[in-house]
Amino acid sequence: MISVLLVDDQDLVRLGLRTLLTSEDGFTVAGEASDGLTAVERAATLRPDVILMDVRMPGIDGLEATRRIMAAPGESRVIVLTTFEHDEYVFEALRIGASGFLLKDTPPVTLLDAIRTVADGGALLSPSVTRTLIREFVTKGPRRLVPHPRLDQLTEREREVVGLAAEGLTNAEIAGRLVVSPATARTHVSRAMVKLGARDRAQLVVFAFQSGLAT
Repeated sequence: MISVLLVDDQDLVRLGLRTLLTSEDGFTVAGEASDGLTAVERAATLRPDVILMDVRMPGIDGLEATRRIMAAPGESRVIVLTTFEHDEYVFEALRIGASGFLLKDTPPVTLLDAIRTVADGGALLSPSVTRTLIREFVTKGPRRLVPHPRLDQLTEREREVVGLAAEGLTNAEIAGRLVVSPATARTHVSRAMVKLGARDRAQLVVFAFQSGLAT
């Protein structure tokens, strides 16, 4: 059973999410919050598997709430909900540990699959979303690189693989580019994640941007 905390300042949105989740087998609503501070408190006490987090809320916003939740003990994973695909907070949310983001008009089936994916340890960072983030990030102009402190632990091949992942390539596409098996590509990605302490592929891509492995 996957427990979910619903965080949104609109009662109607929370009601819709609750209705969807309670009508499906395998899900339970752990609780609700209508602002960021309450979300942080309930995440700590309820320890949900997944948190659906709105970005713009009164008090502290969803970004700061996510930051505090990720910094606290616990295994909860955050999916950021946004109204706009190019939300200015998306990259920062991924940087601080969110497992991905979804638009609020995401079809119900897609939302349920996304929750399952994140609960299983995956990330909501499809190639198309990754490429969108790259375009948004690059068009903001020159950026100050902040290399990951454990970057030197990566082999040259792992650096290459991380860079390709940041381009939005899947493991199969990375394998094709490097002329290796998909299993080998997957292994390189997994090892890079472990060495850099990335919670998931989403955070790995962020580390690639910050360390200069993505161009």
